[in-house]
Amino acid sequence: MKFQYSEKKVKLPGNVHAYAEKKVMKLARYFEENAEALIVFSVEKGSNNVELTVRGAGTWFRAKESTSDMFASIDLAVSTIEGQIRKNKTRLARRLRQDAFSRTVEETSFAPEPDEEDLSIVKVKRFHIQPMRREEAVLQMNLLGHSFFAFRDEDANGAYAVVYKRGDGGYGLILDVE
Repeated sequence: MKFQYSEKKVKLPGNVHAYAEKKVMKLARYFEENAEALIVFSVEKGSNNVELTVRGAGTWFRAKESTSDMFASIDLAVSTIEGQIRKNKTRLARRLRQDAFSRTVEETSFAPEPDEEDLSIVKVKRFHIQPMRREEAVLQMNLLGHSFFAFRDEDANGAYAVVYKRGDGGYGLILDVE
């Protein structure tokens, strides 16, 4: 597994990176060797934040955890991603490493696996996607009280785009690259 680290508003000693690498390596058994992990460390208002993104087998996994201790945040982020993998193991089985879900002697948890959630679509909305500027799309999204809004981006020659509200209060843009 390849690792990348990023630090925002904080300078951490090497032992934090080593600890994170050791913990994230527990996830390596689910992926082929070419998997990548990006770990972003930050401190805001006394909270130690860890954002862990793992890319492997053509799938992205992401967890963001915040506690008063950086090591605990790392543990929670790894645990969250492992939970995502276990929860969706039947859907991911074809993408992840062949023996990813074989039990090992190390595993001491005998808790039953949670039921798989139903991914069926229960409602379909149809609407005309309007061409507009990005600022108009953000305004429209806020007026509707939605967390995202699809539109045709006039700034990108009418390409399909989605604006969304980020967890940090900002906005993001997803743009079709055609």
